[in-house]
Amino acid sequence: MERREPMRYHGEISADFNTLLLRLYRLSQELPIQQFQDAALAQIKEVLPFDSSMWGTATTTPEGIDIHTVHLHEIAPEMLVEYEALKHQDVTASMVLGESDVIYSINIETLYADRAAREYRDFSQRFGVENMLIAADNNPRTQFVHWISLYRADKHAHGTEAERQLLSQLAPHVMQALALNRVMHLGQIDVADRAMSPYGSAIADARGVVYHADPQFSRLAQSEWDGWSGSHLPAQLMADLSAGHERFVGRTIVVRRYFEHGLLFLKARARCLADQLTQREWTIAKLIAKGESHKEIAQALNRSPATVRNQIQGIYEKLQVSSIAKLIDALRRAE
Repeated sequence: MERREPMRYHGEISADFNTLLLRLYRLSQELPIQQFQDAALAQIKEVLPFDSSMWGTATTTPEGIDIHTVHLHEIAPEMLVEYEALKHQDVTASMVLGESDVIYSINIETLYADRAAREYRDFSQRFGVENMLIAADNNPRTQFVHWISLYRADKHAHGTEAERQLLSQLAPHVMQALALNRVMHLGQIDVADRAMSPYGSAIADARGVVYHADPQFSRLAQSEWDGWSGSHLPAQLMADLSAGHERFVGRTIVVRRYFEHGLLFLKARARCLADQLTQREWTIAKLIAKGESHKEIAQALNRSPATVRNQIQGIYEKLQVSSIAKLIDALRRAE
C-alpha cells in the first residue's frame, strides 16, 4: 500500500452544522448510490479531518464480526482480506457491539498496548490507522450494527472530546442520509406500469437483513409468508435469490431483484394470470403482442403452424382474454 502523507490536525471545529446537514440530505437525493458515500465522507472531512474511512454494517459471531456491507474510502481493499484472519483480536468490535449507540475516540497504540495485541496493532498501523473516531448504531437484540470509522495516520492526531461530540451529532444524520439515498435509488429502478401493477419495494443486504420495506412490500410478503416479522427476508426467498435467480414466484407474490453496491433492491407485486405462462408461452405471447401471425411465429420458432396455433389457444385460456389488446394488458401486469 502506498503511504500517503498524513493530514495535520489542530483540534478546532468550526462548521455551520445546519448547512452541512442540508448538504448531506441534498446529496442523498442527487447522487447515484455508487457515489453518495464518498461524497458524504468528503463533507464530513471538511469539519472532522481524517485520512481514510470504513463504513458498513455487520453482526457479531463467536469468531468476530461478520461484515454484511462495507464501503472503503481512501484505504486499500487488502485491509479487509487481512482483517479476516485477525478479526478475533479486534477489541474495537467488542466495544461497539452490545451497546445501542456508541461514539469512541481510540488510539491504536494505547488500546493494543499488550504484547499479545502486537499483531493487530501492526496490522492497523500498516494500513494507516493510528487513531480513529468511530460511531455505531447497534441493535443489542439482533447484534446488528451500522458503523462509521474515521481513521487518522498521524499517531499524534488524537480525537478530541469536541470532535467525538461532533461525530455523535453527525452520525445519525449521515446514516439516515445513506438510507434515503438507497430508497431514492430503489425508486429509480424501472418497473412496469405502476398504476396497473401495484408493487412494493424493499432493500436488504446479501445476508437477508432488511434495511427498508415499504407498507405494500410488507403486505405482499405477509400474504405469502404468514407471520413474517420484517427484519430478515424469508428463508425461501433468500434461498431463491442466493441461487442467482432474478425473479421469485411464490403462491401469491412475485419478487424481482436488482443487485447493486452490495445490496438487494427488491420489487414485489401480487401474482397475476400471466405468471402461469411457461417460458415458451411467454415468448409466443410477446410475439403475438408485437402483431406476428401464428405462421410467422411458427417460422421464427421452427415449429409447425398447428402446434403454435394450439399453444396460442392455451395462452388465451390461461390469461382469460379474447383479444390481443387484453393479452397485451395481461402481459404488462407481469413485467
